[in-house]
Amino acid sequence: MKSFRIAALAGAIASLIAGSALACTTVVVGQEATSDGSILIARSADSSALKAQHLVIHPAKKGQKGMYRTADHHGANNFEYPLPENAMRFTTVPNWQTQVHGATGWNEAGVGFSGTESIFARDDALKIDPYVEDTGITEDDIPDVLLPVAKTAREAVQLLGSIVETKGAGEGFGVVLMDEKEVWYFETGTGHQWLAQRAPKNQYFASGNQGRLQKYDPKSPDFLASKTLVEFAVKNGFYDPKKDGEFNFSKAYCRDDDRDRDYNDPRVWQIQKLLTPSLEQPVQAGRSFPVWAAPDQKVTIADLKAIMRNHFESGELQSHDPYTKGLRGDEPYRPVSVFRTYESHVMQVRPWLPRAIGEVTYLAMGMADLSVYFPVYSGVSAYPEHFGMGTDKADDKSLYWKFRKLQTLVMTDYPTLAPVVKKAYAEFEKEVEGRMKTFEDSYVKTLKKDPAAAQKSLDDFNIQVIADAEALTADLMNQVFTIRTADIQKDNFFANRKKKD
Repeated sequence: MKSFRIAALAGAIASLIAGSALACTTVVVGQEATSDGSILIARSADSSALKAQHLVIHPAKKGQKGMYRTADHHGANNFEYPLPENAMRFTTVPNWQTQVHGATGWNEAGVGFSGTESIFARDDALKIDPYVEDTGITEDDIPDVLLPVAKTAREAVQLLGSIVETKGAGEGFGVVLMDEKEVWYFETGTGHQWLAQRAPKNQYFASGNQGRLQKYDPKSPDFLASKTLVEFAVKNGFYDPKKDGEFNFSKAYCRDDDRDRDYNDPRVWQIQKLLTPSLEQPVQAGRSFPVWAAPDQKVTIADLKAIMRNHFESGELQSHDPYTKGLRGDEPYRPVSVFRTYESHVMQVRPWLPRAIGEVTYLAMGMADLSVYFPVYSGVSAYPEHFGMGTDKADDKSLYWKFRKLQTLVMTDYPTLAPVVKKAYAEFEKEVEGRMKTFEDSYVKTLKKDPAAAQKSLDDFNIQVIADAEALTADLMNQVFTIRTADIQKDNFFANRKKKD
C-alpha cells in the first residue's frame, strides 16, 4: 500500500493501491480496561473503495517444503521465507487480487493478528538504514508467515522481529498480536530496527499512521526490541543519553512533522477524548499525547465500533465533520471513518469460553460509518462461496459489494440517507448481541455432550447472522433507492403551469 511498492498489480488497481500510504487507525485495550475482562482491539484498513475483501480459511498443512514467496501471489515485492513443515489452520481477510495482506485473523493456537498500521520513520534515519523495499517483509506477508507457526503472541512478536532484523522491513508498519493472556503492539523503526510493547492490562493505546511507542526498558518482560535498537540511535546521533535523558523510541526513529498535525494527531486526540473525556490536551500536541491511557469508564465493543465510525460528528472537533453538512473532501483533519476504508474490525478474546467462540471478530465491510458489524467466530469451519468473491468491479454476488454499493448510494446525499441506514444497522447489531448470548450458552452446553453437533450449531448460527445482515442491506438499498427516486422526481418534474400534464 505504500508509495514505494513495485509489485505487479496491473492497470487501474495498481494506481489505486500503490501510493496510498494513508491508511488505518488502531486501538488496543487491555483486559482490565474492558467492561467484561476480555482483550479488545479495533482497526480500520483504508486504501481504496474498490479493494474487495475476501474471507479465507487456510487449512492446516503437513510435510511442506520450499519457500513462501510474495511474488507467487503477485504481492508487494520479492520477499520470501521458508515454509513451515507443519502449518496450523488460520484465517485471514485478504484483498481480492493477491489473496495476501490478510488484515485480520486467528490461528488454531489462539493467536490473533491485526495489521498493519502504516507508519513512517525519520528521513535521516532511513538514509542510514533504509527499508528493504525489494525483499523485506511487508504487510502483505505478515499474517501468512506468522499465523501458521506462532503458538503465542510473544512468539509471534519474536519471529516478526527476527525477520525484520535479518531480512529487513519493506515498509514502516505497526502490528497487533494477541492471545488469551496478553496483547502486544509492534512498531518498526528503520529497515532493521523495531520495538514491541505488551499492553498494560488496565490501559489502552491508539494510533493513526504514526510511530507512537516511546518507552523501552530492556530489563522488563513488557518489552521486546531489536538487539541494537538504542546502540544504533546513539551511534548515528538520533539519541544522546546525556542530553535527552530516557530513551524515546518515537523521537529517535519516527517522523513527526506538519503532516502529523492534521492527518494523524486529530484521530488520536479524538479517540483519547472519547475514552478518557477527563483528559485535557491540545489537538496539536502530537507526540506529547500519552502513549497508554486509562479510560474513564470500562471500554465496550460498542465503544470501539463507535470509534471506528467516528468522523468528528460531535464534540470539540465537530466543525471538522466532512459528511454531515455535505461532503467536504478538502477537510484537512482526516477522520477515522473514511469512504475508502475497505474493512474495519473489532477483535475480542474471551479466555473463559471455548476458543472456537471465545475468539470473535466483528467485521464491517467498507466504510464503517455506513456499514454493519457482523460477528465471525474463529471456529467457523467453512464460508459460503460468495464470501470469497469480489473484484474491483461492482457485482451482485460478493459479500463485499453488497455492503459497498449501499454506502456509495448513501454518500450521494449523506445528510438525508445516512440516518436511515445507521438506525437500521444499530438495531440489528443490538438484536445480534442478544442472539449471540443465547447461542453461546447453548453451544457451551452442547459441546460437552456432542462436539459435532456443537460445531454444526456454530456454523449454522454464524452464517445465518451474516445472511441476515446481507438481507437487511438489500432491504436498505431498496429503501434508499425509493427515497432518491422521489427526491429526483420532485426536483425534475417538468409539469405544465397547472401541473396536470
